[in-house]
Amino acid sequence: MDSPTPIFEAIALQKCLKATYNKMVVTLAPHILYTRHDEMFMDAVTTDRDGRPPRELKLGTFKLAGLSDVEILDETFEAMHGLYDQGDDKYKGVTLFAVDPQSAAA
Repeated sequence: MDSPTPIFEAIALQKCLKATYNKMVVTLAPHILYTRHDEMFMDAVTTDRDGRPPRELKLGTFKLAGLSDVEILDETFEAMHGLYDQGDDKYKGVTLFAVDPQSAAA
């Protein structure tokens, strides 16, 4: 992935992304963009993998360098703060952008 601009936009608007990752087409609900070892990562909930929903919703880590064919979808999502904790130690001092903490589903 050349530029993280679509990731920033998807997080800001809480819109899903469609991308290819590890040779699979996935639909992702991106929650946070951060750095680790001078590389960019995104933690997102996978809502679809190769046309099928996952067995369970969980937060996954995606290295931006491994994403290709990224496109923003019109499909919106609600932040899943039960799966994602912006205060987690792994995000401290390295967060570039994250979903609005006030957008939590009740």
